[in-house]
Amino acid sequence: MTDNARARKLADRIQVVVAETLDRRIKDPRLGFVTITDARVTGDLREATVFYTVYGDDEERAASAAALESAKGVLRSEVGRQTGVRFTPTLAFVPDALPDNARTIEDLLNKARAKDAEVREVSTGKTYAAGADPYRKPEGSDDEPGAAEPGAAEPGADEAADDIAAADSRTGTSTATDEDGSAKE
Repeated sequence: MTDNARARKLADRIQVVVAETLDRRIKDPRLGFVTITDARVTGDLREATVFYTVYGDDEERAASAAALESAKGVLRSEVGRQTGVRFTPTLAFVPDALPDNARTIEDLLNKARAKDAEVREVSTGKTYAAGADPYRKPEGSDDEPGAAEPGAAEPGADEAADDIAAADSRTGTSTATDEDGSAKE
């Protein structure tokens, strides 16, 4: 049975312990400016994946990855000492893809902004091909299509009056109607 809340708490604690240990105890010169971004623990609490980012170029990233692999034993024993769990999870270090994804999304947004500006520039001063109002209207009518004349009765008003009269005859009540077909009590 897995306890997701316990796994999340342990992952948060592992993230803090690894970050503090890298800052205070590990003195490897290959280790660059490393940031621990996230940690995830499996449901059985046996394996932990630690995500990290490195500020710098590809060479510094590769050197930091090698330094983390060589310090894995020290980091695992420190995690076991500070968390107090029965079985200390094995650590796997994975470079976080979040900065690369964010950079890709930012590049796509910049391209979209440039295209929008280009379209806006091209469309400045242009007119619509079908005119300002491209919708067809019936000839000779300025009103909305299907609008009733002001004095005319609604379509189906006579039918409504007949329905009321039929209902009244079944129930035994009487209802009078006005000239325009509406029922009055």
